[in-house]
Order: sequence, then structure tokens, then C-alpha cells
Amino acid sequence: MKIIEKIRAASADPNRVVFSFEFFPPKTEDGVDNLFERMDRMVAHNPSFCDITWGAGGTTADLTLEIANKMQNIVCVETMMHLTCTNMPVEKIDHALHTIKSNGLQNVLALRGDPPHGQDKFVQVEGGFACARDLVQHIRAKYGDYFGITIAGYPEAHPDVIESDGLATPEGYRNDLAYLKSKVDAGADLIVTQLFYDTDIFLKFVNDCRQIGITCPIVPGIMPINNYKGFIRMTGFCKTKIPADIMAALEPIKDNEEAVKAYGIHLGTEMCKKILAHGIKTLHLYTLNMEKSALAILMNLGLIEESKVSRSLPWRRPANVFRVKEDVRPIFWANRPKSYISRTIGWDQYPHGRWGDSCNPSYGALSDYQFMRPRARDKKLVEEWAVPLKSVEDIYERFRLYCLGKLRSNPWSELDGLQPETKIINEQLEKINTKGFLTINSQPAVNGEKSDSPTVGGCKRS
Repeated sequence: MKIIEKIRAASADPNRVVFSFEFFPPKTEDGVDNLFERMDRMVAHNPSFCDITWGAGGTTADLTLEIANKMQNIVCVETMMHLTCTNMPVEKIDHALHTIKSNGLQNVLALRGDPPHGQDKFVQVEGGFACARDLVQHIRAKYGDYFGITIAGYPEAHPDVIESDGLATPEGYRNDLAYLKSKVDAGADLIVTQLFYDTDIFLKFVNDCRQIGITCPIVPGIMPINNYKGFIRMTGFCKTKIPADIMAALEPIKDNEEAVKAYGIHLGTEMCKKILAHGIKTLHLYTLNMEKSALAILMNLGLIEESKVSRSLPWRRPANVFRVKEDVRPIFWANRPKSYISRTIGWDQYPHGRWGDSCNPSYGALSDYQFMRPRARDKKLVEEWAVPLKSVEDIYERFRLYCLGKLRSNPWSELDGLQPETKIINEQLEKINTKGFLTINSQPAVNGEKSDSPTVGGCKRS
């Protein structure tokens, strides 16, 4: 589904606020594993979408494509992939677009991109595009209305036109707005802004956009302050204005990372409150792959509850455009939703009267799917299960301990610990497993409970 459609649908309720998260490709395999685990926790709070960046100079192109695919199809969150012009001839751009389209993604953030490593200015690559507007035009010309296209907006003007005093000239600012409108006219349907810390500048930018005829939604980009040095580095790179009161608050605590983080949460919360008070009901959080500050801000705003995660189905609804109508799954896959998705990714209909064709490339071992079995989970399994097993009763004991919640991992489950409803019947499960009947799926009999129950709920009221 296109993000613009989700935002428009949400706008029908004037009190509804939608939020989203941005992530970037980590440099190491362990970092990728950790990102997916973190992402899975954050997506449980139902963001309207998440996006994944395209590394400077196209350095993470392959990894970005891989992560975007898994976000859409395994994490099951509506995913927007960044795509830049840097070092990208049109053949590479079309390869990237074809890849994400075939994987069920419908959303692209079209950017010019930063200069390649070692260069100060953007240089158009041979056979490529000179600016984001050209990229937007190409996507619309070749793919029609299939993709939702988002573009970047700069409340203080693009860094390239900001002068040495930290400000854009009035003419430079007007020209930047005019160029932004030309990107919208070329086919973009959504604007997400560069980070900012002066909310008045953002609100003025929105008003200025409306004055020149830009009518599409403008989503504010909020970057929580997690540490002082990173904040100074990022604002310097983006040429972002830092209000004097923020610097005054940070100066005495800049060497205390926890204090800086707490202030960043407070500041982000207050910025969002002011934005929401002006009728803007969308928030985009630049997470820098960290979850605590972003989620804390949303909790402060009352947009999420840590102990209550709503689900329209017992599993996370698919985001892939090809399987959005899926609404039935076998209960014995309840603890392995990601494995189930991978096993059925080649299906033509959902549900389907077969478990998979053994000749299908998607049939077989899942060792290549690092999100199915991240190394951190393998390590925990080894710690808890690779103990001396001298008799079959020792195996029964492992299962018994797991059913009592004394072990957190199980080779037959992707979950961290037991499902909340299992605790209702764990004493019965203990007896069953002690007698050698080893359970890998179970469900208590429940009647009359509300569908949003934190223990046994699985559906929203219809």
C-alpha cells in the first residue's frame, strides 16, 4: 500500500496521529541482526511505515535492497526505500526499482543524494540524473502510479544554499521552495522534512509551502538527541540551526550521556506537542537505529502504550502488496511467523492447499535468512540447551523448564520466552512434558475475553 494512501485514510479521523521510523543499514552482520530484532520490537507499536536509507554514494545499495525486502516481507511493515542519484546510472536505478517492485514494495524516497566519498560537491554520473526532480519524473514515466513517491523538504533550505552565517538568503530560500514545488509537480505525493530543532522554522516552512501551492502532506522529521557529540556532528553536517535555549540546556550536561538522552526525550516530546497543536498529525522519527528515545517520545505523547500492543490479527498483518488479503494461518505456525512467511513466499494464493512445491526456490533450509535465526538467538539457544543430555528424561527436563518460563529460548519458537496466554496453562504443560509428551504449540481454552486483552487478545473489535 502506498504511504500517501495510509496518511489520507488516517486524516479522516481528525484526532488520529500517525508516526513512522527511519533506520539505516548497519556496517556489520551482527549490527544487521540486532537492527532486525530492534525493528521487530518497534514495529509492534504499529507505525504507519518505516524507511531504510541508501548509503552515501550508493555504498550500501545491495544491503539496503536486502533490508528493505525483509522489512516489507518478514517484519511486515510498510517500507519505503531511499533511492539516490549518486553514482547511479539509470540502469542501476531501474534495477533497484524492479527489485523492490517484485518484492511487493510500493514506496520510494527520491533523493539527489550526498556527494560521493572524498568529494565536496555532487557530480552527475554518466547516464544518471542530476537531481531528485529528474528521478521523480523517471519513476512516474516508467512505472506510472505504482509507486508512492516521497521527496525531502528543507525547512531552513537545502544545505547547499545555506551561507557561512548559517542562514539561506531570502532569494535562496525562495528558489529552494520553488524547486520543491517542481518536484511535487513532477509526480511526488509526500514530503518528509530534514531534521530541525526550531519548531517555528518548520511551521513557517509549512505555511510558505501552502502559499506557493504545495498541497501534499508535509511530514516533520524529528531526530531525538541521544548524545551530545553526535548531535553537534549531525547538525553541523546538515547546517541545522540550534536555538540558544537548547545549547544552554545541553552545555552543563554534555558529558553525561544519560542526562543528554533524557533532555533529548523531553525536547522531542515538546517539539511534537507543538507540531500536533498546529494540526499536523504525522510524525517521522529519525531513530539512528536506537529505539528507547523514539518510543519514549511516543509514550509521552500518549501515542503508544508499552504494555498494550494492538493487533488486527493474531499475527502481524502482511505489508507485501501481493499477500495483503491473507487472513488465515495454521495455528501450529503461531510461534514461527517469520519462518511461515519464508516458507510461503512463493505461493500464488493465501491460504493455499499445499505446503509448498519442493522444486520451488523458496522451499528448503532457511539458513540464508539471518532474521529467522539471528546469531544472538543461536547463542542463547546454545547456552540454555547445549547441556549434557544423558537420557531422554534430560530432554523432558529442558521442555519442562521452558514451559515454566525458566528458559527463554526454544529451537521450535522464534519468540523470546512464552506467549502471555501460555502462563495460564503452564502447570498442565509441565506435567505433560514431564511424562514425555513434548509440546511445541499450545493454546488455552478461553471464552468471553475482550479482543484487546493483553493476555489472550488477538484482534481489534470490528
